[in-house]
Amino acid sequence: MRRFALCLGMVLCAAACGSPPPPATSPTSSTLAAPQAVNTANIKRIRPDLPSGYEIADVVGPVSAAGTWGFGLGWTADPAQCAALADPAPADAGARGYSASGQGGTVYVVVAATRVAPDAGLIAQCAQWSMAFTHTTGAVATVDPPRIDGAQTVALRVTTRTVVESGRETDGQASTAQAYLDGHVVFVTLVTDPGSPYPPLNSHYITDLLTEAVTALRG
Repeated sequence: MRRFALCLGMVLCAAACGSPPPPATSPTSSTLAAPQAVNTANIKRIRPDLPSGYEIADVVGPVSAAGTWGFGLGWTADPAQCAALADPAPADAGARGYSASGQGGTVYVVVAATRVAPDAGLIAQCAQWSMAFTHTTGAVATVDPPRIDGAQTVALRVTTRTVVESGRETDGQASTAQAYLDGHVVFVTLVTDPGSPYPPLNSHYITDLLTEAVTALRG
């Protein structure tokens, strides 16, 4: 019996000593960092980042990217589902932000509450689409969006054309970058006039301002 017990103990010891340590467990959702809350009042922190010398005004909602492009209430999109990209927060009367106009164009930065972010399927369907409002039409395309940690981003570029009854035509261009985070969307739009004698703001300015706005809203 003593020999059996001794042998059994040696077997158990060998098994325990020879076993590899248990693998490290992957972090669960409860251990991962929670999304940072959004404080919409902090949009005021980006005011110093607006172009120096530009005329700055408050923007209050509801407001949409389409509105900053010059499309009034009642505009349509083709395909219709693409309208969500140009108007991600149609019902938020508490939307807020700024506009800044100067020689290099007009800049808008706005934050608003929104229910859902667009999925990959919608973005793929809306690689190129059109919109219309009375005498104005627009050709819209999705472009490579900026990358911002913890936020889904979408970027759009639109060319607009307005023809009045006299036949006079006015063209415009706009670029918008959006970031969706924690039930909100923040977007930055730059509207420029192709016929302006002044150089437009650099396109990288939109990305930089959007990144600064997201940081401020999470601060």
